[in-house]
Amino acid sequence: MAASLVFSAIKPQYYFSRKTDRSCPVLKHEQSSFIGETTSSRERCKNRGLIVTNIATKPPASSVVSPPKQEVDQNKGKLVAWKSVKQERWEGALDVQGQIPLWLNGTYLRNGPGLWNIGDYNFRHLFDGYATLVRLHFENGRLVMGHRQIESEAYKAAKKNNKLCYREFSEIPKPDNFLSYIGDLANLFSGASLTDNANTGVVKLADGRVVCLTETQKGSIIINPNTLDTLGKFEYSDNLGGLIHSAHPIVTDTEFLTLLPDLINPGYTVVRMEPGTNERKVIGRVNCRGGPSPGWVHSFPVTEHYVVVPEMPLRYCAQNLLKAEPTPLFKFQWYPESKGYMHIMCKASGKIVASVEVPLFVTFHFINAYEEKDEDGRVTAIIADCCEHNADTTILQNLCLQNLRSFSGQDVLPDARIPMDGSAYGSLEAALEPNEHGKGLDMCSINPYFLGKKYRYAYACGAQRPCNFPNTLTKIDLMEKKAKNWQDAGSIPSEPFFVPRPGATEEDDGVVISMISDKMGEGYALLLDGSTFEEIARAKFPYGLPYGLHGCWVPNT
Repeated sequence: MAASLVFSAIKPQYYFSRKTDRSCPVLKHEQSSFIGETTSSRERCKNRGLIVTNIATKPPASSVVSPPKQEVDQNKGKLVAWKSVKQERWEGALDVQGQIPLWLNGTYLRNGPGLWNIGDYNFRHLFDGYATLVRLHFENGRLVMGHRQIESEAYKAAKKNNKLCYREFSEIPKPDNFLSYIGDLANLFSGASLTDNANTGVVKLADGRVVCLTETQKGSIIINPNTLDTLGKFEYSDNLGGLIHSAHPIVTDTEFLTLLPDLINPGYTVVRMEPGTNERKVIGRVNCRGGPSPGWVHSFPVTEHYVVVPEMPLRYCAQNLLKAEPTPLFKFQWYPESKGYMHIMCKASGKIVASVEVPLFVTFHFINAYEEKDEDGRVTAIIADCCEHNADTTILQNLCLQNLRSFSGQDVLPDARIPMDGSAYGSLEAALEPNEHGKGLDMCSINPYFLGKKYRYAYACGAQRPCNFPNTLTKIDLMEKKAKNWQDAGSIPSEPFFVPRPGATEEDDGVVISMISDKMGEGYALLLDGSTFEEIARAKFPYGLPYGLHGCWVPNT
Protein backbone atom coordinates (compact mmCIF):
# COMPACT_ATOMS: atom_id res chain seq x y z
CA MET A 1 0.00 0.00 0.00
CA ALA A 2 1.60 3.27 -1.07
CA ALA A 3 1.80 5.85 1.70
CA SER A 4 -0.22 8.96 1.09
CA LEU A 5 -2.49 11.33 2.95
CA VAL A 6 -4.77 14.00 1.65
CA PHE A 7 -6.34 16.93 3.45
CA SER A 8 -8.89 18.85 1.39
CA ALA A 9 -10.27 22.27 2.18
CA ILE A 10 -13.96 21.61 2.50
CA LYS A 11 -13.12 18.17 1.85
CA PRO A 12 -9.80 17.33 3.43
CA GLN A 13 -8.81 13.82 2.53
CA TYR A 14 -6.08 11.98 4.32
CA TYR A 15 -4.56 9.12 2.43
CA PHE A 16 -2.17 6.91 4.37
CA SER A 17 0.04 4.12 3.13
CA ARG A 18 0.89 1.87 6.02
CA LYS A 19 -0.79 -1.49 6.28
CA THR A 20 -3.84 -1.57 8.46
CA ASP A 21 -3.21 -3.07 11.90
CA ARG A 22 -4.58 -6.59 11.66
CA SER A 23 -5.99 -6.35 15.19
CA CYS A 24 -8.48 -3.85 13.76
CA PRO A 25 -11.55 -5.34 12.08
CA VAL A 26 -11.69 -4.43 8.40
CA LEU A 27 -15.10 -5.08 6.91
CA LYS A 28 -16.02 -5.78 3.34
CA HIS A 29 -16.72 -2.56 1.50
CA GLU A 30 -20.42 -1.77 1.41
CA GLN A 31 -21.25 0.63 -1.39
CA SER A 32 -23.54 3.43 -0.25
CA SER A 33 -26.22 4.34 -2.76
CA PHE A 34 -27.19 7.93 -3.39
CA ILE A 35 -30.17 9.23 -5.30
CA GLY A 36 -29.76 12.96 -5.22
CA GLU A 37 -30.65 16.16 -6.97
CA THR A 38 -28.19 17.50 -9.53
CA THR A 39 -29.82 20.84 -10.21
CA SER A 40 -27.44 23.68 -10.99
CA SER A 41 -25.67 25.08 -7.95
CA ARG A 42 -26.08 28.57 -9.39
CA GLU A 43 -29.84 28.36 -9.00
CA ARG A 44 -30.76 30.44 -5.96
CA CYS A 45 -33.72 29.39 -3.89
CA LYS A 46 -36.37 32.10 -4.05
CA ASN A 47 -38.78 32.57 -1.21
CA ARG A 48 -42.25 31.54 -2.20
CA GLY A 49 -45.33 33.54 -1.35
CA LEU A 50 -46.25 32.02 1.98
CA ILE A 51 -49.46 32.12 3.95
CA VAL A 52 -50.23 31.22 7.55
CA THR A 53 -51.29 27.58 7.51
CA ASN A 54 -50.37 26.36 10.99
CA ILE A 55 -51.09 28.17 14.23
CA ALA A 56 -50.02 26.27 17.30
CA THR A 57 -52.20 26.13 20.36
CA LYS A 58 -50.71 28.45 22.92
CA PRO A 59 -49.14 26.76 25.96
CA PRO A 60 -50.53 27.37 29.46
CA ALA A 61 -50.33 31.01 30.51
CA SER A 62 -47.98 30.13 33.37
CA SER A 63 -45.30 29.06 30.89
CA VAL A 64 -45.49 32.18 28.74
CA VAL A 65 -43.24 35.15 29.46
CA SER A 66 -44.13 38.36 27.66
CA PRO A 67 -41.51 39.77 25.29
CA PRO A 68 -39.86 43.05 26.30
CA LYS A 69 -41.80 45.57 24.18
CA GLN A 70 -39.50 48.50 24.88
CA GLU A 71 -36.39 46.53 23.92
CA VAL A 72 -38.00 45.40 20.68
CA ASP A 73 -38.60 49.02 19.69
CA GLN A 74 -35.02 50.00 20.53
CA ASN A 75 -33.61 47.28 18.29
CA LYS A 76 -35.99 47.87 15.38
CA GLY A 77 -33.99 48.02 12.18
CA LYS A 78 -30.80 46.76 13.82
CA LEU A 79 -29.17 43.37 13.45
CA VAL A 80 -29.31 41.72 16.90
CA ALA A 81 -27.06 38.74 16.14
CA TRP A 82 -24.29 40.28 18.26
CA LYS A 83 -26.47 41.84 20.97
CA SER A 84 -27.17 40.24 24.34
CA VAL A 85 -30.44 38.36 24.78
CA LYS A 86 -33.05 40.73 26.21
CA GLN A 87 -34.52 38.51 28.91
CA GLU A 88 -33.48 35.34 30.70
CA ARG A 89 -36.28 33.17 29.34
CA TRP A 90 -39.36 33.09 27.10
CA GLU A 91 -41.73 30.43 25.81
CA GLY A 92 -44.67 30.56 23.44
CA ALA A 93 -46.32 29.24 20.30
CA LEU A 94 -45.25 30.67 16.94
CA ASP A 95 -47.33 31.38 13.85
CA VAL A 96 -46.01 29.35 10.95
CA GLN A 97 -45.88 30.51 7.35
CA GLY A 98 -45.70 27.59 4.97
CA GLN A 99 -45.98 23.93 5.88
CA ILE A 100 -44.04 22.04 8.55
CA PRO A 101 -43.84 18.36 7.51
CA LEU A 102 -46.11 16.26 9.72
CA TRP A 103 -43.32 13.70 10.18
CA LEU A 104 -41.12 16.31 11.89
CA ASN A 105 -41.91 15.54 15.52
CA GLY A 106 -39.29 16.37 18.11
CA THR A 107 -37.19 19.16 19.54
CA TYR A 108 -34.32 21.06 17.99
CA LEU A 109 -32.01 22.53 20.63
CA ARG A 110 -29.45 25.22 19.84
CA ASN A 111 -26.73 26.37 22.23
CA GLY A 112 -24.52 29.44 22.01
CA PRO A 113 -23.14 32.48 23.80
CA GLY A 114 -26.09 34.88 24.09
CA LEU A 115 -25.27 37.27 26.96
CA TRP A 116 -22.15 39.41 26.46
CA ASN A 117 -22.33 41.78 29.39
CA ILE A 118 -22.51 41.85 33.18
CA GLY A 119 -23.92 45.12 34.39
CA ASP A 120 -22.09 47.85 32.51
CA TYR A 121 -19.13 45.62 31.66
CA ASN A 122 -19.11 44.37 28.05
CA PHE A 123 -17.27 41.23 26.97
CA ARG A 124 -14.84 41.31 24.09
CA HIS A 125 -15.24 38.07 22.16
CA LEU A 126 -18.08 36.07 20.63
CA PHE A 127 -16.98 32.99 22.61
CA ASP A 128 -17.12 34.79 25.99
CA GLY A 129 -20.89 35.07 26.26
CA TYR A 130 -23.00 33.19 28.79
CA ALA A 131 -24.83 30.24 27.28
CA THR A 132 -28.34 30.72 25.87
CA LEU A 133 -30.36 27.64 24.92
CA VAL A 134 -33.08 27.94 22.28
CA ARG A 135 -35.72 25.24 21.85
CA LEU A 136 -37.89 24.63 18.78
CA HIS A 137 -40.49 21.96 19.49
CA PHE A 138 -42.22 20.53 16.41
CA GLU A 139 -45.38 18.45 16.76
CA ASN A 140 -48.11 17.73 14.22
CA GLY A 141 -47.17 20.69 12.02
CA ARG A 142 -47.04 23.15 14.90
CA LEU A 143 -44.13 24.93 16.56
CA VAL A 144 -43.45 26.16 20.10
CA MET A 145 -40.28 28.16 20.80
CA GLY A 146 -38.51 28.84 24.07
CA HIS A 147 -35.15 30.09 25.27
CA ARG A 148 -33.36 30.17 28.60
CA GLN A 149 -29.96 30.89 30.10
CA ILE A 150 -27.96 27.88 31.29
CA GLU A 151 -27.46 28.30 35.02
CA SER A 152 -23.75 27.52 35.21
CA GLU A 153 -21.75 28.46 38.30
CA ALA A 154 -20.06 31.15 36.19
CA TYR A 155 -23.41 32.68 35.19
CA LYS A 156 -24.91 32.51 38.68
CA ALA A 157 -21.80 34.04 40.26
CA ALA A 158 -21.77 36.86 37.72
CA LYS A 159 -25.44 37.64 38.42
CA LYS A 160 -24.94 37.55 42.18
CA ASN A 161 -21.77 39.68 42.26
CA ASN A 162 -22.49 41.80 39.17
CA LYS A 163 -19.03 41.07 37.82
CA LEU A 164 -17.02 38.42 36.01
CA CYS A 165 -15.95 35.67 38.44
CA TYR A 166 -14.47 32.95 36.19
CA ARG A 167 -12.06 32.87 33.25
CA GLU A 168 -13.90 32.87 29.93
CA PHE A 169 -12.41 32.56 26.42
CA SER A 170 -10.76 35.99 26.44
CA GLU A 171 -12.02 37.48 29.70
CA ILE A 172 -10.16 37.27 33.02
CA PRO A 173 -11.58 38.46 36.37
CA LYS A 174 -9.81 41.64 37.45
CA PRO A 175 -7.65 40.98 40.55
CA ASP A 176 -8.10 43.39 43.46
CA ASN A 177 -4.40 43.28 44.29
CA PHE A 178 -1.20 41.32 43.68
CA LEU A 179 -2.11 38.63 46.21
CA SER A 180 -5.45 38.00 44.55
CA TYR A 181 -3.62 37.75 41.19
CA ILE A 182 -1.33 35.07 42.66
CA GLY A 183 -4.41 33.29 44.00
CA ASP A 184 -6.00 33.41 40.56
CA LEU A 185 -2.92 31.77 39.02
CA ALA A 186 -3.11 28.99 41.59
CA ASN A 187 -6.78 28.51 40.77
CA LEU A 188 -5.93 28.45 37.07
CA PHE A 189 -3.55 25.50 37.48
CA SER A 190 -6.07 23.64 39.63
CA GLY A 191 -8.90 24.47 37.23
CA ALA A 192 -10.94 26.23 39.92
CA SER A 193 -10.97 29.56 38.07
CA LEU A 194 -11.85 28.07 34.68
CA THR A 195 -15.39 28.66 33.51
CA ASP A 196 -18.12 26.05 33.42
CA ASN A 197 -20.04 28.27 30.97
CA ALA A 198 -21.28 25.52 28.63
CA ASN A 199 -21.90 27.80 25.64
CA THR A 200 -20.63 25.78 22.67
CA GLY A 201 -22.57 22.63 21.89
CA VAL A 202 -25.42 20.40 23.02
CA VAL A 203 -25.62 16.63 22.51
CA LYS A 204 -28.15 13.90 23.22
CA LEU A 205 -26.47 10.86 24.69
CA ALA A 206 -27.63 7.38 23.72
CA ASP A 207 -29.22 6.93 27.16
CA GLY A 208 -31.39 10.04 26.61
CA ARG A 209 -29.52 12.54 28.76
CA VAL A 210 -28.92 15.91 27.10
CA VAL A 211 -25.61 17.62 27.89
CA CYS A 212 -24.36 21.11 27.05
CA LEU A 213 -20.62 21.40 26.51
CA THR A 214 -17.69 23.74 26.15
CA GLU A 215 -13.94 23.10 26.06
CA THR A 216 -13.46 22.94 29.82
CA GLN A 217 -14.33 19.53 31.23
CA LYS A 218 -16.13 21.14 34.17
CA GLY A 219 -18.35 22.91 31.63
CA SER A 220 -20.44 19.78 30.99
CA ILE A 221 -23.99 20.49 32.17
CA ILE A 222 -27.12 18.33 32.00
CA ILE A 223 -30.33 20.08 30.96
CA ASN A 224 -33.97 19.12 30.59
CA PRO A 225 -34.78 19.36 26.85
CA ASN A 226 -38.48 19.98 27.54
CA THR A 227 -38.18 22.81 30.07
CA LEU A 228 -34.56 23.92 29.45
CA ASP A 229 -33.99 23.68 33.20
CA THR A 230 -30.38 23.24 34.30
CA LEU A 231 -30.28 19.89 36.13
CA GLY A 232 -26.65 19.85 37.27
CA LYS A 233 -23.11 19.05 36.24
CA PHE A 234 -22.23 15.99 34.19
CA GLU A 235 -19.59 14.55 36.51
CA TYR A 236 -17.13 12.08 34.98
CA SER A 237 -16.64 9.11 37.32
CA ASP A 238 -13.17 8.14 36.07
CA ASN A 239 -9.80 9.39 37.29
CA LEU A 240 -8.43 10.58 33.95
CA GLY A 241 -8.16 14.18 35.16
CA GLY A 242 -7.24 17.03 32.84
CA LEU A 243 -8.85 20.43 32.44
CA ILE A 244 -9.97 20.52 28.81
CA HIS A 245 -11.45 18.32 26.11
CA SER A 246 -12.76 18.65 22.57
CA ALA A 247 -15.88 20.79 22.51
CA HIS A 248 -17.32 18.43 19.87
CA PRO A 249 -17.38 14.78 20.95
CA ILE A 250 -18.56 12.08 18.57
CA VAL A 251 -21.88 10.79 19.92
CA THR A 252 -23.71 7.75 18.50
CA ASP A 253 -26.22 5.21 19.77
CA THR A 254 -23.35 3.03 21.00
CA GLU A 255 -20.59 5.34 22.21
CA PHE A 256 -19.24 8.76 23.14
CA LEU A 257 -15.72 9.54 21.85
CA THR A 258 -13.61 12.57 22.68
CA LEU A 259 -10.02 13.84 22.86
CA LEU A 260 -8.26 15.03 26.03
CA PRO A 261 -5.30 17.32 25.22
CA ASP A 262 -2.32 16.85 27.55
CA LEU A 263 -0.77 20.26 28.22
CA ILE A 264 2.12 18.90 30.35
CA ASN A 265 3.36 16.04 28.17
CA PRO A 266 2.11 17.29 24.79
CA GLY A 267 -0.29 14.85 23.23
CA TYR A 268 -3.89 13.67 23.11
CA THR A 269 -5.67 10.86 24.95
CA VAL A 270 -8.50 9.29 22.96
CA VAL A 271 -11.31 8.06 25.22
CA ARG A 272 -14.63 6.25 24.90
CA MET A 273 -17.70 6.32 27.16
CA GLU A 274 -20.50 3.77 26.92
CA PRO A 275 -24.20 4.71 27.13
CA GLY A 276 -25.61 4.98 30.63
CA THR A 277 -22.23 5.58 32.27
CA ASN A 278 -20.10 8.58 33.22
CA GLU A 279 -16.83 6.67 32.96
CA ARG A 280 -14.40 7.36 30.13
CA LYS A 281 -12.02 4.57 29.18
CA VAL A 282 -8.77 5.12 27.31
CA ILE A 283 -8.52 3.84 23.76
CA GLY A 284 -5.00 5.14 23.15
CA ARG A 285 -2.68 8.13 23.14
CA VAL A 286 -1.11 10.27 20.43
CA ASN A 287 2.14 12.07 21.21
CA CYS A 288 2.58 15.43 19.49
CA ARG A 289 5.14 15.44 16.70
CA GLY A 290 6.06 19.12 17.00
CA GLY A 291 5.68 22.27 19.05
CA PRO A 292 5.81 23.00 22.79
CA SER A 293 2.16 22.03 23.41
CA PRO A 294 -0.73 20.24 21.73
CA GLY A 295 -2.60 21.94 18.92
CA TRP A 296 -6.15 23.15 19.47
CA VAL A 297 -8.67 20.34 18.93
CA HIS A 298 -12.07 22.00 18.82
CA SER A 299 -13.35 19.04 16.80
CA PHE A 300 -12.14 15.83 15.15
CA PRO A 301 -13.62 13.18 12.82
CA VAL A 302 -13.95 9.40 12.99
CA THR A 303 -14.51 6.61 10.48
CA GLU A 304 -15.94 3.15 11.00
CA HIS A 305 -12.68 1.80 12.44
CA TYR A 306 -10.45 4.82 13.07
CA VAL A 307 -10.19 8.05 15.02
CA VAL A 308 -8.52 10.93 13.14
CA VAL A 309 -6.51 13.12 15.55
CA PRO A 310 -5.51 16.49 14.05
CA GLU A 311 -2.39 18.26 15.30
CA MET A 312 -2.72 21.90 14.28
CA PRO A 313 0.11 24.48 14.47
CA LEU A 314 -2.35 26.76 16.34
CA ARG A 315 -1.32 25.48 19.76
CA TYR A 316 -2.30 26.04 23.38
CA CYS A 317 0.02 28.56 25.00
CA ALA A 318 0.67 28.58 28.77
CA GLN A 319 2.33 32.03 28.62
CA ASN A 320 -0.78 33.59 27.10
CA LEU A 321 -2.98 31.94 29.71
CA LEU A 322 -0.93 33.58 32.48
CA LYS A 323 -1.32 37.10 31.11
CA ALA A 324 -3.92 39.40 32.62
CA GLU A 325 -4.95 40.86 29.23
CA PRO A 326 -5.75 38.88 26.07
CA THR A 327 -3.08 38.47 23.40
CA PRO A 328 -3.93 38.56 19.66
CA LEU A 329 -4.49 34.79 19.64
CA PHE A 330 -5.92 34.61 23.17
CA LYS A 331 -4.98 31.27 24.80
CA PHE A 332 -3.23 30.03 21.64
CA GLN A 333 -0.05 30.76 19.69
CA TRP A 334 0.82 30.12 16.04
CA TYR A 335 3.86 27.88 15.65
CA PRO A 336 4.34 27.36 11.90
CA GLU A 337 7.75 25.77 12.53
CA SER A 338 6.04 22.95 14.43
CA LYS A 339 4.16 21.94 11.24
CA GLY A 340 0.81 20.21 11.00
CA TYR A 341 -0.02 16.51 11.28
CA MET A 342 -2.85 14.02 11.03
CA HIS A 343 -2.73 10.90 13.18
CA ILE A 344 -4.88 7.81 12.50
CA MET A 345 -5.69 5.61 15.51
CA CYS A 346 -7.35 2.21 15.38
CA LYS A 347 -10.46 2.22 17.57
CA ALA A 348 -10.07 -1.45 18.52
CA SER A 349 -6.38 -1.56 19.46
CA GLY A 350 -5.55 2.06 20.21
CA LYS A 351 -2.51 1.80 17.95
CA ILE A 352 -1.40 4.58 15.62
CA VAL A 353 -1.50 3.20 12.07
CA ALA A 354 -0.39 6.46 10.39
CA SER A 355 1.02 9.87 11.33
CA VAL A 356 1.34 12.09 8.29
CA GLU A 357 2.62 15.63 7.90
CA VAL A 358 0.20 17.98 6.15
CA PRO A 359 0.48 21.65 5.12
CA LEU A 360 -0.20 24.27 7.77
CA PHE A 361 -3.92 24.56 8.44
CA VAL A 362 -6.48 26.32 10.63
CA THR A 363 -9.87 24.74 11.18
CA PHE A 364 -12.62 24.86 13.76
CA HIS A 365 -14.86 22.14 12.39
CA PHE A 366 -14.41 18.79 10.72
CA ILE A 367 -17.42 17.71 8.68
CA ASN A 368 -17.01 13.94 8.36
CA ALA A 369 -14.49 11.20 7.52
CA TYR A 370 -14.71 7.82 5.85
CA GLU A 371 -12.61 4.90 4.63
CA GLU A 372 -11.91 4.01 1.02
CA LYS A 373 -11.40 0.29 0.40
CA ASP A 374 -10.20 -1.94 -2.40
CA GLU A 375 -12.07 -4.89 -3.88
CA ASP A 376 -10.89 -7.13 -1.04
CA GLY A 377 -12.24 -4.78 1.62
CA ARG A 378 -8.83 -3.47 2.69
CA VAL A 379 -8.59 0.17 3.66
CA THR A 380 -6.55 2.10 1.10
CA ALA A 381 -7.31 5.65 2.20
CA ILE A 382 -9.08 7.78 4.76
CA ILE A 383 -10.93 10.88 3.62
CA ALA A 384 -11.32 13.54 6.34
CA ASP A 385 -13.30 16.65 5.45
CA CYS A 386 -13.12 20.00 7.20
CA CYS A 387 -13.64 23.73 6.73
CA GLU A 388 -10.09 25.06 6.46
CA HIS A 389 -9.33 28.79 6.67
CA ASN A 390 -6.16 28.89 4.54
CA ALA A 391 -3.91 28.73 7.63
CA ASP A 392 -5.16 32.23 8.52
CA THR A 393 -5.33 32.81 12.28
CA THR A 394 -6.98 36.23 11.89
CA ILE A 395 -10.31 34.40 12.05
CA LEU A 396 -9.99 34.49 15.86
CA GLN A 397 -9.57 38.27 16.00
CA ASN A 398 -12.33 38.77 13.46
CA LEU A 399 -14.72 37.11 15.91
CA CYS A 400 -14.25 39.86 18.48
CA LEU A 401 -17.60 41.52 19.10
CA GLN A 402 -16.32 44.97 18.17
CA ASN A 403 -15.41 43.69 14.72
CA LEU A 404 -18.68 41.82 14.25
CA ARG A 405 -20.74 44.87 15.28
CA SER A 406 -18.88 47.39 13.15
CA PHE A 407 -19.05 45.94 9.64
CA SER A 408 -18.12 48.73 7.24
CA GLY A 409 -18.70 46.91 3.97
CA GLN A 410 -15.13 45.68 3.65
CA ASP A 411 -14.59 42.02 2.92
CA VAL A 412 -12.76 40.82 6.04
CA LEU A 413 -13.93 37.21 6.34
CA PRO A 414 -10.93 34.88 5.82
CA ASP A 415 -11.29 32.40 3.00
CA ALA A 416 -12.33 28.85 3.79
CA ARG A 417 -11.91 25.90 1.47
CA ILE A 418 -12.04 22.09 1.41
CA PRO A 419 -8.61 20.25 1.18
CA MET A 420 -6.59 17.04 -0.41
CA ASP A 421 -4.56 15.08 -3.02
CA GLY A 422 -2.33 12.15 -2.23
CA SER A 423 1.38 12.89 -1.95
CA ALA A 424 3.60 11.19 0.64
CA TYR A 425 3.29 14.14 2.99
CA GLY A 426 -0.30 15.07 2.29
CA SER A 427 -1.59 18.24 0.69
CA LEU A 428 -4.54 20.59 0.80
CA GLU A 429 -6.93 20.68 -2.10
CA ALA A 430 -10.39 22.16 -2.53
CA ALA A 431 -13.16 19.59 -2.81
CA LEU A 432 -15.10 22.04 -4.95
CA GLU A 433 -14.57 25.48 -6.43
CA PRO A 434 -14.44 27.86 -3.40
CA ASN A 435 -16.60 30.44 -5.18
CA GLU A 436 -19.46 27.93 -5.03
CA HIS A 437 -19.85 28.74 -1.33
CA GLY A 438 -18.31 32.23 -1.30
CA LYS A 439 -15.01 31.08 0.25
CA GLY A 440 -16.52 31.41 3.70
CA LEU A 441 -17.68 27.93 4.66
CA ASP A 442 -18.15 26.76 8.27
CA MET A 443 -20.73 25.45 10.77
CA CYS A 444 -21.57 22.18 9.03
CA SER A 445 -23.95 19.27 9.49
CA ILE A 446 -24.64 16.06 7.59
CA ASN A 447 -27.20 13.27 7.59
CA PRO A 448 -26.30 11.55 10.90
CA TYR A 449 -26.76 8.10 9.37
CA PHE A 450 -23.67 8.82 7.24
CA LEU A 451 -21.35 9.64 10.15
CA GLY A 452 -18.02 7.94 9.47
CA LYS A 453 -19.27 6.66 6.10
CA LYS A 454 -18.92 7.74 2.51
CA TYR A 455 -21.38 10.56 1.95
CA ARG A 456 -22.40 13.10 -0.66
CA TYR A 457 -24.05 16.11 0.98
CA ALA A 458 -23.07 18.64 3.65
CA TYR A 459 -25.01 21.65 4.88
CA ALA A 460 -23.11 24.72 6.06
CA CYS A 461 -22.99 28.49 6.40
CA GLY A 462 -21.37 30.13 3.38
CA ALA A 463 -20.66 33.71 2.29
CA GLN A 464 -22.02 36.28 -0.09
CA ARG A 465 -19.15 38.76 -0.40
CA PRO A 466 -18.37 41.33 0.88
CA CYS A 467 -19.02 40.28 4.48
CA ASN A 468 -17.36 39.90 7.86
CA PHE A 469 -19.19 36.70 8.84
CA PRO A 470 -20.87 33.80 7.00
CA ASN A 471 -24.25 35.10 5.80
CA THR A 472 -25.76 32.36 3.62
CA LEU A 473 -26.90 28.77 3.99
CA THR A 474 -25.24 26.35 1.60
CA LYS A 475 -25.86 22.78 0.48
CA ILE A 476 -22.65 21.15 -0.74
CA ASP A 477 -22.77 18.30 -3.27
CA LEU A 478 -19.38 16.59 -3.01
CA MET A 479 -20.11 14.28 -5.94
CA GLU A 480 -21.17 16.94 -8.46
CA LYS A 481 -18.81 19.50 -6.81
CA LYS A 482 -21.59 22.07 -6.76
CA ALA A 483 -23.46 24.09 -4.17
CA LYS A 484 -26.94 25.53 -3.69
CA ASN A 485 -27.23 28.72 -1.67
CA TRP A 486 -30.01 30.40 0.32
CA GLN A 487 -29.79 33.99 1.51
CA ASP A 488 -31.89 36.62 3.22
CA ALA A 489 -29.86 39.74 2.39
CA GLY A 490 -28.50 41.46 5.49
CA SER A 491 -29.30 38.55 7.79
CA ILE A 492 -27.10 36.18 9.79
CA PRO A 493 -28.17 32.50 9.77
CA SER A 494 -27.05 30.01 12.40
CA GLU A 495 -25.75 26.51 11.71
CA PRO A 496 -28.04 24.60 9.31
CA PHE A 497 -29.02 21.36 11.04
CA PHE A 498 -30.19 18.40 8.94
CA VAL A 499 -32.95 16.12 10.26
CA PRO A 500 -33.56 13.04 8.07
CA ARG A 501 -37.10 11.92 7.32
CA PRO A 502 -37.89 8.62 9.07
CA GLY A 503 -37.69 5.78 6.58
CA ALA A 504 -35.90 7.86 3.94
CA THR A 505 -33.74 6.05 1.39
CA GLU A 506 -32.12 9.15 -0.11
CA GLU A 507 -29.30 10.88 1.75
CA ASP A 508 -30.80 14.37 1.45
CA ASP A 509 -34.42 13.40 2.17
CA GLY A 510 -35.20 15.54 5.20
CA VAL A 511 -35.33 19.12 6.41
CA VAL A 512 -32.71 21.70 7.30
CA ILE A 513 -33.38 23.85 10.39
CA SER A 514 -31.73 27.21 10.98
CA MET A 515 -32.42 30.32 13.06
CA ILE A 516 -32.10 33.66 11.34
CA SER A 517 -31.23 37.08 12.76
CA ASP A 518 -32.51 39.54 10.17
CA LYS A 519 -31.50 43.09 9.32
CA MET A 520 -34.70 44.56 10.83
CA GLY A 521 -33.74 43.54 14.35
CA GLU A 522 -36.06 40.55 14.33
CA GLY A 523 -35.58 36.83 13.84
CA TYR A 524 -37.27 33.66 12.71
CA ALA A 525 -36.96 29.89 12.53
CA LEU A 526 -36.41 28.60 9.00
CA LEU A 527 -37.08 25.21 7.41
CA LEU A 528 -35.55 24.27 4.05
CA ASP A 529 -36.20 21.13 2.04
CA GLY A 530 -33.03 19.04 2.33
CA SER A 531 -33.19 17.98 -1.30
CA THR A 532 -34.28 21.07 -3.25
CA PHE A 533 -32.92 23.51 -0.63
CA GLU A 534 -36.02 25.63 -1.06
CA GLU A 535 -37.83 27.27 1.83
CA ILE A 536 -40.84 25.31 3.06
CA ALA A 537 -41.70 27.16 6.29
CA ARG A 538 -40.69 29.98 8.61
CA ALA A 539 -41.92 31.19 11.99
CA LYS A 540 -41.24 34.65 13.36
CA PHE A 541 -39.80 35.00 16.86
CA PRO A 542 -41.35 37.52 19.30
CA TYR A 543 -38.06 39.45 19.16
CA GLY A 544 -34.63 39.01 17.64
CA LEU A 545 -32.28 36.50 19.27
CA PRO A 546 -28.48 36.59 19.35
CA TYR A 547 -26.40 34.31 17.16
CA GLY A 548 -26.04 30.69 18.31
CA LEU A 549 -23.49 27.99 17.60
CA HIS A 550 -24.39 24.29 17.57
CA GLY A 551 -27.47 22.15 18.01
CA CYS A 552 -28.90 18.67 18.32
CA TRP A 553 -32.17 16.88 17.60
CA VAL A 554 -34.22 15.15 20.31
CA PRO A 555 -37.00 13.04 18.72
CA ASN A 556 -40.35 12.61 20.44
CA THR A 557 -40.51 9.38 22.42
